[in-house]
Parts: sequence; C-alpha cells; structure tokens
Amino acid sequence: MRALFNLFDFKQKVNYKNEVLAGFTVAMTMIPESLSFAILAGLSPLTGLYAAFLMGLVTAVLGGRPGMVSGGAGATVVTLIALVQGHGVEYVFAAVALAGLLQILAGVFRLGKFIRLVPQPVMYGFVNGLAIIIFMAQIEQFKTATPSGAEWLTGTALWTMIGLVLLTVLIVLLFPKITKAVPASLVAIMVVFLVVLGFGIDTKTVEDIASVSGGFPPFHIPAVPFSFETLQIIFPYSLVMGGVGLVESLLTLNVVDEITGTRGRGNKECVAQGTANVVNGFFTGMGGCAMIAQTFVNLSAGSRARLSGIIASLMILIIILVGAPVIGKVPMAALVGVMIMVAIGTFEWISLRIINKMPRHDIFVGVLVAVITVWLHNLALAVLIGVIISALVFAWESAKRIRARKFTDEKGVKHYEIYGPLFFGSVNAFSEKFDVQNDPSEVIIDFKESRITDMSAIEALNKLTDRYHKAGKKLQLRHLSPDCRALLKNAAAVIDVNLIEDPEYKVVMD
Repeated sequence: MRALFNLFDFKQKVNYKNEVLAGFTVAMTMIPESLSFAILAGLSPLTGLYAAFLMGLVTAVLGGRPGMVSGGAGATVVTLIALVQGHGVEYVFAAVALAGLLQILAGVFRLGKFIRLVPQPVMYGFVNGLAIIIFMAQIEQFKTATPSGAEWLTGTALWTMIGLVLLTVLIVLLFPKITKAVPASLVAIMVVFLVVLGFGIDTKTVEDIASVSGGFPPFHIPAVPFSFETLQIIFPYSLVMGGVGLVESLLTLNVVDEITGTRGRGNKECVAQGTANVVNGFFTGMGGCAMIAQTFVNLSAGSRARLSGIIASLMILIIILVGAPVIGKVPMAALVGVMIMVAIGTFEWISLRIINKMPRHDIFVGVLVAVITVWLHNLALAVLIGVIISALVFAWESAKRIRARKFTDEKGVKHYEIYGPLFFGSVNAFSEKFDVQNDPSEVIIDFKESRITDMSAIEALNKLTDRYHKAGKKLQLRHLSPDCRALLKNAAAVIDVNLIEDPEYKVVMD
C-alpha cells in the first residue's frame, strides 16, 4: 500500500497522518461550497458534489502540483449560468467536456508556461481579491432562505451563529499552540459539531442548504444534437470556462509553489484539469478547476502530497453514498469559521506593509486586479487586465530607456552607440536621435549595448539606412545578430560583420 501511495507522489517522504487528516478537513469545507455553487448556477446539488469528487480525484492522481485541491469551483460555474438558463443542463455537460478537451490541448502544446508572465502585483491583487471574495461568501451564510427571498438572521439565531463562528475561530487560532499533530480546522469542526449536538442548539446546518445524499456518478452521454449548430452554441462557453479554469489553476499552482518552496508542472496540470473536466461532462458533473481556499486549508493542515486530495475525494463520495445523515447535521457556523480563517490566511498582508515602497503603477495594478476580482467575480478577466496594463507600463518605461552616445573620431567618422532595447515602443525616439542631413559622409551605429527585439525595430532600421543611402552617405551597423542581418533589406551594404562579438538572438516576427 505504501508503494502504491508513493507512486502518485514526487520523490519525497509522505506524512500519512497529516495527509489523511488534511483530506478529511478539505472534504468538510468542499461540500457546502460545491452545493452553493451548483444551486447558484441552477443545477442539481448532486451535480456540484459529483464535480467535487471527480475533479478532486482525477487532478490529485494526474495533476502537476501535489497538495493542490480541485473541485466544483465558482469561477468556472458562473461562466455557464447563461447556458443553463438558455439551453438546459445537457448543453452544460457538453460544454464542460469540450472545455476539458481545450485544456488538454493547452497542456499538450505547452501553453502553461505563459502563466510565468503574470507579474507579482497582479498576483497580489488576485490573491487579495480572492481572500475578500471568500470572506464575503461567508457573510452570506448569516442569511436564511424565505419564500420572499434570503433574509438576515435575527435575534437568538443570529447570536447563536456568531457565537459558534467565534468559537471555531478561537479553536483554529489556539489549538496549534497545544499541538500540531491534528489540523486545527478539523478539530474546530468536530468540537462545534459536538457542542451543537450535545446541547441541542438550534442552528443552521449543511442539510439546510441542500441534500447531499445520492449514488455513484452515472455515465451519461450529453443528450444534445451532434451538429455544427450545437458546437456554435457551446464553444464560446467552453472557451471561456477552459480559460478561466486554467488561469485560476495555474495561478493557484504558482501560489503553492511559493508556499512550499517547490515547483509544480504547469503543463501537466493543464492536462489533468482537462481530463477531469472531460470526465465531468460524461458523468454529470458541473466541472471546475483548482480551489485556492481549499488548497490553503489543505496546506495549513500539513499536506504536501497527493494523498490528501485522493482522501478528500473519496470522503465526498462516501458522504454522498452513506454519510449524508451525519454530514447534514454539521453546523454551518463551523465551516464559516474555518473559511474566515482561510480568507485571513489567504490575504497577502505583506502587500500592505510594502505598499509605500512599490512603484505607483504596481500599486495601481494590484488594487485594480483586486477590485475587478471582487466586483465581477471573474478571476481570469482580472488577471488578464492586470497583465495587459503591466505589459503596457513595462513597454512605456522601456521605451524611455533608449539612449544614443554620439562622438566623432579622429578620422571624422561619427559614431552612435545605442543603449537600451529597440522595439515598437522606442522606434520613434530612436529615429529622432539621428541628424542625417548634417552628419558627415561616414557614420557608424553600434548596437553592442542594445537589442533589436521585433519587426518594428527592423523596419525602423530599414528606413534609417534608406535615408542615409539617399543622402549619399556611408553607413555601417555593428553588432547585429544574424537574424537581424537577414531581415534588413540593405544588409549587404551597411552591416559590419564580426562573428566574435555579434550577438545571437531571434527577432520577434509577429
């Protein structure tokens, strides 16, 4: 059995006690969230639980990041709400399966590496916004369903809920000072459960959200027409869901890498996420992606391997099959308290301490990503906007770094020594540095301290060489890469080739 478990992990020592206890804790926190997201999307509660089981199991076994937890996440489910309302649940299953195929292709073509382009301010904004979302979601548990809609708890019910939540928080905070042998969050859930059961306290429980009882996920081919029209309907939803799922999963993977000091495999995780979603589509699950809140619960419980994810998934299945009567009695206050502590632990408090040392544009990007995350609940869009703004700021700042040192040697030859990157953002400033009409008959432009990065830079060089050619002046370009030389129209006439000192790099063609 030990050899079987080791088969699913990187070569590391596995603490089986921590893994099993962490799995139990994660399962307890996944159930209410999966139920809530399924109901929010207008799906059957079991559809959410099946997604938690299937996503968790497949990604735990096949994924590229031990310790990371996946399930029926709200970030992906909200992208399908319009499809549910417009076409029904069968189209949802088809869209989830197609999204999985797109994610597998992303992994096969090694697109997971692009997550490295996400700057640190965007990461801060993403994590902080997510922490706020997790906290705000717990506030919703202080409401109760009525025929006229959700209303805030009042009187004894409200104070009971607050008291039990505070008890949970205190246990999570204080229990690690006694021992870290058992996850504090699991102890908190068990203690609050026993207190409510022993004293007969009337409070909101898991079964007040929805029933968690059912059978094995059934194999089911989505009952949709296999036609181009169906593809037209589901493809946009699949593309958005697949993209959102991968962005959130790969960002979560990066966060776990930082916490554990190890490195996951992004492309492998893409394939695992895609495989899990394909399985969901054919086993009536609503699909999903990595769940950063549950991942933090898992890590804080001491998990560093795959076993906890497998245990959590199997626990959810057991609860669906036989454990619903017991789990249904678990107080929501205990789960709310645990998730509040997760939100506090998720927030990057260091980002507040160093805010006065960060560049203003980095502060703006971090705050903007957090606001979009909280406001729209669209993590992928928030990250995309943050990356675009960061890229534009970087291009602007880099464009200002282009410099030219000018001097005329004893032979009357004028030299331009270029410093800084030459690319689409700096070509105008570069072109303005040359005085073609008043320059002497022989000019040398040296790119030893510069780098020509794209076709805009090549075109600027072509125009400059043409201007000197029409003025009847001799121009030499030094220290260009072979790639640059091949792309210049007047290369043979103007380039001084030095095979020893000329750099080696490729120019971006598109």
